Amino acid sequence: MPFVPLTTNEPYIGKRIFEEEQDGKDRADYGTYLIKYLSEQLQPEFGSGFSYRQLNWYRQFYRIFPIVSALRTQLSWTQYKLLLKLDNNDQRTFYMAESIKNNWTSRQLERQINSNLYERLLLSNDKESVLAVAKNEKQPSDAKEIIKDPMYLEFLGLQREASYYEKDLESAIITHLQDFLLELGNGFSFVARQKRIHIEGDEFFVDLVCYNRLLQCFVIIEIKTHKLTHQDLGQLQMYVNYYDRIEKLPNENPSIGILLCTDKNDSVVKFTLPEGQKQIVASQYNLYLPTEKQLLDEVNKELESFEEKKAKEI
Repeated sequence: MPFVPLTTNEPYIGKRIFEEEQDGKDRADYGTYLIKYLSEQLQPEFGSGFSYRQLNWYRQFYRIFPIVSALRTQLSWTQYKLLLKLDNNDQRTFYMAESIKNNWTSRQLERQINSNLYERLLLSNDKESVLAVAKNEKQPSDAKEIIKDPMYLEFLGLQREASYYEKDLESAIITHLQDFLLELGNGFSFVARQKRIHIEGDEFFVDLVCYNRLLQCFVIIEIKTHKLTHQDLGQLQMYVNYYDRIEKLPNENPSIGILLCTDKNDSVVKFTLPEGQKQIVASQYNLYLPTEKQLLDEVNKELESFEEKKAKEI
């Protein structure tokens, strides 16, 4: 009996192939033969949507996402194809949850996958916490649960070799504000640029002021085009103190400061700031996306450091 498509909906085509035509058997050789046969029979009549490649996507979709009724209305087929390329189920779960929660477009999802968002968050958080925050099972209580280090600002269009000033970087961020807020993390909104502060006759200007609705606090951002110094941290600490004492409402949480720099010495950060403090975060930024090898090297380095720390505690 010839295969007659009951619908052009991708998940149900995959279900028909996998369950009815293949009788649920997961055999690679048979599956390849079946999809090739179906494509030869259906593509001439129903078009490119039934090519070998497309039928293979549909079958793979059903295998990985068998329950589609609730999800189908929230993600596009293009987004599902991006998720299907991921080998790790935790990765897929994370990006699916973040896409739905933040209403990402296909382009935004692709950019976050290519910038290894999941792996970057794992550098300073455990897997369970990252997934719980993504799926709204846990509200972030610490800035480091949503702020990434490093941050990737390739969307600004600034070249590594070029010489630029802090005002150039700040202007580029404002021009690409939506992308910048997406890179910052969940729940960020823009408040002010070059916010003027008066302190006993002296004037100071804060580069960027944002607000995070999840953490319910102001976020002060200082941009530096050089390696971090202890003076930079002191300046940012002063701005955070000002917002805590002057701007913050009683029901809001303590303000957070993010120092964006081209390079940093973590020991300088550690010894400049009070022990155990959670308000100041130093994050290195890069103007280009990392290669997979570069990121894996960073992850392995962090894991080795963690294991060494645990060994010393024992």
